This record gives sequence, C-alpha cells and structure tokens, in this order.
Amino acid sequence: MSGSDSSGEMKRRDFLGAAAAAAALGGLEAAPASGQETNAGADPKLNAAQLYKRHAPNRRQHDRPLPDLSQYAGMQAQKAEGTLPSAYHEKEMRRIKELGLEPADSIQDKSDISCFQRGSSPHWSGINTFLKLPYVEDVRKVGEYDVAFVGVPFDIGCTFRSGTRFGPQGMRRISALYQKYSYEHGIDLSETLAMCDVGDIFCPANITKGHDQITKGIAHILSHGTLPMIMGGDHSIGYPIARAVAQCVEGKVGIIHLDRHVDTQEKDMDEIMHTCPWFHATNIPNCPPSNLVQLGIGGWQVPRAGVKVGRDRGTTILTVNDIEKIGIDKTIEIALEIAWKGASAVYLSFDIDTLDAGFVPGTGWPEPGGLLPREALKLVNGIAKEGIVAMEVCEVSPPYDISDVTSLMGVRLMMDVIGTLAKNGRIGGRLKL
Repeated sequence: MSGSDSSGEMKRRDFLGAAAAAAALGGLEAAPASGQETNAGADPKLNAAQLYKRHAPNRRQHDRPLPDLSQYAGMQAQKAEGTLPSAYHEKEMRRIKELGLEPADSIQDKSDISCFQRGSSPHWSGINTFLKLPYVEDVRKVGEYDVAFVGVPFDIGCTFRSGTRFGPQGMRRISALYQKYSYEHGIDLSETLAMCDVGDIFCPANITKGHDQITKGIAHILSHGTLPMIMGGDHSIGYPIARAVAQCVEGKVGIIHLDRHVDTQEKDMDEIMHTCPWFHATNIPNCPPSNLVQLGIGGWQVPRAGVKVGRDRGTTILTVNDIEKIGIDKTIEIALEIAWKGASAVYLSFDIDTLDAGFVPGTGWPEPGGLLPREALKLVNGIAKEGIVAMEVCEVSPPYDISDVTSLMGVRLMMDVIGTLAKNGRIGGRLKL
C-alpha cells in the first residue's frame, strides 16, 4: 500500500470510529465496518458535520445579559486582594535570605528561595510549628503576640479510644498545607497579626496535676493579653481552660460548646474525664450554667446522668435537628444571646466529633448524624464576630485518622476563627513591621 493509500485508509477508519461513537449517542446510524459495502451516495463530509454539530450550542445562545457580578463574594474577594498590604511578606523574604543564605547560582527565580529553608515554602519540608509560625521558647515573651497557638497533649481523660495526646502534633503537621491568606475572608493574617507557637504544655500522667498545669499555662497566656488557640487533647481539658479564663476575666464567662455529647457528668470512672468538663466548669462562681450553650448534641452516646445535670442547672442545648430547622444564622443569634448575657467574655470549645463521623474519622467517640463541615465553619465564623477570649479544638486523634482529614478540619476551624476575629477588629495591634 502506498503512503497516500495508507493515509486515506487511516482517515476513513477515524471517521468510521467517530460515526460509531455518534451512533452510540443516538445521533447517526453506525457506519459499516471496513470491508463492508457502504452507501455509494453517502457523503462522509456531511456525516462528519452532523456529528460535530452535536457539540455546538443548540438550546440557547450564550449572549444573555449577566447580573452584576460585583455583588458576589467571589468577585469582591478577587478585587480586595489587590488592596492588601505586603510589607510583612517583603520583610520575611529579607529575613529568609539573611538567615538561610542566598540560593545556588543555578536558581533563576530567587525571589522566595534560600539555600536553607527558613520560610513556609515548600510546604512538605521544614520544622512544623503551627502554620510554621515563630516558635517562642521563652514564654515570658508571649505578650509580644496577638495570638499564641498552644498544644495540650493530654488523653488520660478518654473513656474509649485514646490518641488525642497526638492531636497537637497532627494539627501542626497538616497546618503546613495552609497559607496565612484567606480568599473568602479577604485578609492576610501575616500582614495583620503577630502570631506564634509556644509549644505544648507539659501534661503529667495524672488528671489533677495535668489539669493544674493546663490552667497555669493558659492563664499565663491570657494574663499577657494574648489570645490562646488551644489544640487538644481530650475534652476533659475544657474544665482547666475554663478555670484559667475565669481567673483572668473580671465578670462572668460564657461558654459556647459544640459537641455531640453533653459532657456534664460529675465523674466518670471516679475521675474528671472527658465526659465531665462542664459540670466542674459551671461550679466556678463566674462561669454560671445559665451562660453555657451547647450546640449539636445528640445521637446514642449521651449519658443520662449528664442530661440530668444540665436540666437541673438550666443549661441550653440545641440539637443538629434544631440547627437544621431554625437555620445557622438563628442558631448563632441564640448562642450569642445566651453566652453573652451579662458576661464579660466568651470561651469557644469545639469538640471535633461535632461533625458527622464520615468527615472526622480520627476521633475517640465518632457519631454519625453530626454537622457538615460547611455548617460548622459558618457557626464558628458567626460566633467569632462578637469576639472570644479563648478557643480550643479537642478530641482529634491522629492514630484513627485517614489522610489527616480530621486534623485538617481542626486547623481549618481555628484559621476561620482567627480570620473572622481579625477581619472584625477583635484582635490585633502587636505586629511590628
């Protein structure tokens, strides 16, 4: 077969294949296979035109008038990015080059590359503090920062699956995925806040001593006017954190608690376990139960003893079904009204098992039927607009996690809260450029 004949045969086969595909879609009758008789009057060009016409617009023309796209958050955020400052980024690039040395001569783009990694890029390497923030070894200097991330690797309060002692480690590791700029919030935290990681609180293998350590550590951060963002740890840490907040706040403290479990028993296995923090927190004189609101409670893991305590003390509970019925915005409104009523500050406590178990497998007491991630994020963003004095994300258990998705959710919750606080002017003022 000559070259021209071969080319013609290939083109014919290509067309026959396309025609067969069209027939499968219901457009054309299948062309006969090679070697079979064809309709002498058939026009291959006409058939090809019919085939490709299927991919052209035939229902409507794409020339209808568009709405004003500037009203949408996506376009507003795109425009807002151009107004954000970059002074800190430029300062950070100079620091990286000075401390990490200039890169090799063969590196063409030297704008953000040093010889030794000293910044947040590349994301897969480097020493993992939270967000690769500065590690403040001398905690006496924590007052130089607006926000301090602190780990509480404590899980001897667990009553089923443990592993939450590795929660801070897991959240720090996966936090390397994130930058400090949020598209939706329209804010670059590195240009707005002074943030640091103060490491972990030393938690002895004793519940009482561990809780005492936690109270002292969190109170130290609060006493310097710095916002503690706390990575747990099992939920028994809610009590010593509330105790620290109560020591540092003049007036009442409200608590907004997101969870699938009430955690209001007096004791569990004769100890203050992760089923017990709010019984003891609401015994503190300036943490009254009337200012405790619990969101997302439900399922088949809620002890009746804890329910009785809440009923007797007058706490407020909204289930996932309640939230679904009244909507996220109304839920936020109710939570803020209850927690802030006569209070000077509000502490936000988020148990990761608030979310449906399908989204957060890495936790000690997973429970189906919880909140969706978008719902949880909208809730904490709405709560944070009014300001908080401390936040804790607990019950993240990396040994049971899959692809770090539970740890990642914990990080995202804290990032959104910080972004909302900064966007609404609730924190800031200590960043030095």
